[in-house]
Amino acid sequence: MNTDHSPPSRYDPKELSDEELVERAHVELFHITRAYAELMQRYQRTLFNVCARYLGNERDADDVCQEVMLKVLYGLKNFEGKSKFKTWLYSITYNECITQYRKERRKRRLIDALSLDPLEEASEEKAPKLEERGGLDRWLVHVNPIDREILVLRFVAELEFQEIADIMHMGLSATKMRYKRALDRLREKFSGLAEP
Repeated sequence: MNTDHSPPSRYDPKELSDEELVERAHVELFHITRAYAELMQRYQRTLFNVCARYLGNERDADDVCQEVMLKVLYGLKNFEGKSKFKTWLYSITYNECITQYRKERRKRRLIDALSLDPLEEASEEKAPKLEERGGLDRWLVHVNPIDREILVLRFVAELEFQEIADIMHMGLSATKMRYKRALDRLREKFSGLAEP
């Protein structure tokens, strides 16, 4: 009599929900990465867009995405499913973006302290500035980092307010209030610039 309760190894990952893929990954990792790879493929584009809009350049966004994917790979076995996979993923992403943002800010301060020309330093980086592309990016440069992250998680990652509040360790009402104020500020700032 076979008492092995592990799921059959043949399945189409595209047909499974996030939760089912997480269950598969618990059993498969680290020998098989099929379920993990499907999860990453589902969120890869949005993950990159969230990072790029938060950090303001594609090079840093790419670095952070790689870091997030590694953290998910090594953390997936311990993910207990108390929140949705998507919420857990964006929580990791948010924390990594904050870490990267602080690193870049420290680096800029160091460049200034050493009296290097920051424009000369920036010209070496060929990554296009996202805000030059228009759309949401043009607006995001006008809000502080916390409000920017709320807007990105709402519009790019399409998360619910409660999920955003959980990720950012804020109360639900505080999250909604910051969201509304950020939108009001943007509307005020761009009301004269809106195209008919």
